[in-house]
Amino acid sequence: MKTSEMETKKLIDEKWGTEKLPRGGVVIESATSLLFKTGDWRIYKPVLKEEVCIGCTKCYFVCPDDCIELNENYAPIFDLDFCKGCSLCMDICPPHAIDMILEVK
Repeated sequence: MKTSEMETKKLIDEKWGTEKLPRGGVVIESATSLLFKTGDWRIYKPVLKEEVCIGCTKCYFVCPDDCIELNENYAPIFDLDFCKGCSLCMDICPPHAIDMILEVK
């Protein structure tokens, strides 16, 4: 893990903790809202290679739909009810721990 990633992780732990991280606004009407599940728009879905993930949290912060939670090791948990398969999480992942696979429905 690079120094900047370690410093970011330390700041998150010390200043906020993962459970107190500030979140974006919550929309309660159509489009990207808690009441309107948009994940069925997706063609590709993210899949984590847990053994490769370094817990850098970059995927968490880049997700435009706020559909990534972090587990105790800071690895992403994807909320597929809202994930649109944009692949930003895969693109930003330093060790390439996220793959986008074709979703069969």
